[in-house]
Amino acid sequence: MDIQQAGGLMATQLKSGQETESRFLISDLCRLLETYLEEDQVREVYRAYLFGAEAHDGQHRLSGEPYIYHPVAAARILAEMRLDYKTIIAAILHDVIEDTQTAKEHVDRAFGSDVAELVDGVSKLTQIEFETQAEAQAENFRKMMLAMVRDIRVILVKLADRLHNMRTLGVMRPEKRRRIARETLEIYAPLANRLGINILRLELEDLGFKALYPLRYRVLEEALRNSRGHRKEVLNKIEKSIKRRMRQEDLSGEILSREKHLYSLYRKLRDKSISLSEIFDVYAFRIIVDKVDTCYRVLGAVHNLYKPVPGRFKDYIAIPKSNGYQSLHTVLFGPYGVPIEVQIRTDEMNKVAESGIAAHWVYKSSEESSTDPQTRAREWLRELLDMQKNAGNSLEFLENVKIDLFPDEIYVFTPAGEIMKLPRGGTAVDFAYAVHTDVGNTCIAVKINRQIAPLRTQLRNGQTVEVITAPGAHPSPAWLNFVVTAKARSNIRHYQKNLRREEAIELGRRMLDRELAAHALSVRDIPDRNMQAIEQECGCEAQDTLLEAIGMGRHMAVLVAKRLLNSLNSVIHPVPSPEQIRPLVIRGTEGLVMHFAKCCRPIPGDSVIGFATAGRGLVIHTADCPNLAEHRNLPDNWVEVQWEAGLDEEFTVEIRVDVADQRGMLAIVAAAIGDSDSNIVNVSIEEQDGLSNALHFTITVRDRSHLAHVMRRIRNITAVMRISRIKG
Repeated sequence: MDIQQAGGLMATQLKSGQETESRFLISDLCRLLETYLEEDQVREVYRAYLFGAEAHDGQHRLSGEPYIYHPVAAARILAEMRLDYKTIIAAILHDVIEDTQTAKEHVDRAFGSDVAELVDGVSKLTQIEFETQAEAQAENFRKMMLAMVRDIRVILVKLADRLHNMRTLGVMRPEKRRRIARETLEIYAPLANRLGINILRLELEDLGFKALYPLRYRVLEEALRNSRGHRKEVLNKIEKSIKRRMRQEDLSGEILSREKHLYSLYRKLRDKSISLSEIFDVYAFRIIVDKVDTCYRVLGAVHNLYKPVPGRFKDYIAIPKSNGYQSLHTVLFGPYGVPIEVQIRTDEMNKVAESGIAAHWVYKSSEESSTDPQTRAREWLRELLDMQKNAGNSLEFLENVKIDLFPDEIYVFTPAGEIMKLPRGGTAVDFAYAVHTDVGNTCIAVKINRQIAPLRTQLRNGQTVEVITAPGAHPSPAWLNFVVTAKARSNIRHYQKNLRREEAIELGRRMLDRELAAHALSVRDIPDRNMQAIEQECGCEAQDTLLEAIGMGRHMAVLVAKRLLNSLNSVIHPVPSPEQIRPLVIRGTEGLVMHFAKCCRPIPGDSVIGFATAGRGLVIHTADCPNLAEHRNLPDNWVEVQWEAGLDEEFTVEIRVDVADQRGMLAIVAAAIGDSDSNIVNVSIEEQDGLSNALHFTITVRDRSHLAHVMRRIRNITAVMRISRIKG
């Protein structure tokens, strides 16, 4: 069967489908490919079509058309961007592994490993069961992004697949339509933007907007249509003025008036709270010239023609955007007092702005400059790889990528004069991590324009930032409250996880030692052979993993101790005497793996007991806490604990103070607490009968003796009627 026959067959098959858009047949695709590919490469694409058509035989889309139409349409999108033939083949076959019985090995044998890896990278994880839709989406996204790190063409195939799906979204159920549209606006359109593929990004945004907010889309579309008549007349007048001035300056270039896209209009209305008339009063032009020098000369010409608006000039030629975009942007005071937006760029820059990493596609080119969009994309992908290593799970990774996909950039300088890019709102800590992960992990202070400033300071364009580090410093969990970059957030969390693991291992060792102490043993006394056998029984790969699991409450220390003693053939006492069991000593510094129950808030001096909870570690309650009753049927989870003598830590406790309804009572009681060397963490007021109020304080104390001292000071206040400690 030749190409024309295949095209005719496909056309016959499509007659039953809904005529929702113009359809591109395999013959159309091959004719387009012949304009830039070699003949034998076009034949390979056609062979891939026959392979895909056979694999998808009998499958239909929701619209009723044969399934093969979708991959051919996706391939057409990439062919219009003049991508290489292997990418076109991967687009035609992108669903054969996921939706048919075709194995990856089969694709490899037929078209080579490059194509097989591309197809596999786009394919979803259909063999794994996920608990939630969000988890499945996140894990599939992580798989695709990791494949993209190996071969950036994976994302190009996925974007073409998503664009054609968005073009044909009308047949979906409304709820599924909205879910896909939201995912497109949150992930795929920003991805296209991050990679500089403007031509795909704009259509993805408008189609996503139309599907997610159909009424808002119709209102804006109608308003834009109604404004076109008058606007055309003004645009023509401004364009003639610019052309005349360029001729006077002996400058040549193409001048295009730009139509604003509906989604960008909507975002301006939403984010800036301005009216439609204000948006439609802005006229936008793009001037395309031959070389960089001409860009700056044209800029001078238009600034002489119309006065520039102060603060609205941006030079993205000298400092390109992170996706490789280059252009001069300026805003002018035009005729009739309306602003004119002008973009000035070379033809090469315009191609990059439209197609990003796909412009003049040469895969893995060895001659790349630092501003080349493919180079920038790969730098970003390397950062993604670091992010996924530090992310705890796929959902966290997806959130980190989302944060990274919306950069409204600022530019700051290192002391050596190097330019660093950060998202708007980026702080000194974000800057430190942008310089290097080790600089971020060990930073202790920062100088902004040679002045010491807080680490949480948000940076502004043009500032010079110097980070001060110390070898023993570590990231603070509090930094998570203000950092904005995914790199900073993922590295801080990674450090926290490692710290938590070390604390869990230490707690697990102490808990297991406590259980073994009744038999005059400790973890160090257990032979490696016996310990390894128990590790395997518990599904742990090493001793530290087992101790961490005990510390985090996933394995009970008493049960692990019994298994170890059985393996040693030791005499196990069913109920060891109190003298044999030494309580676990609480130091108050166990950090992330030991928690003090908020229901009873134990403090030194209280009789306490520990309860091992899976995933949280050891939770400490007072012995008389009313919430313990529900755990009485889990004796293996209980751990005898006691306070270490001479602790010098502060603990929180809750008290209730009933006072007469008099002016200034809150201040009087708060002053008494402060005078007692205690700090107020939280306070709330509960009205009683109109004659009295109940003041609820969360305060810090060292122990029961300190608490008693605080309560005595409060009780001495004349208007205080009653004071009590809150438990349960």
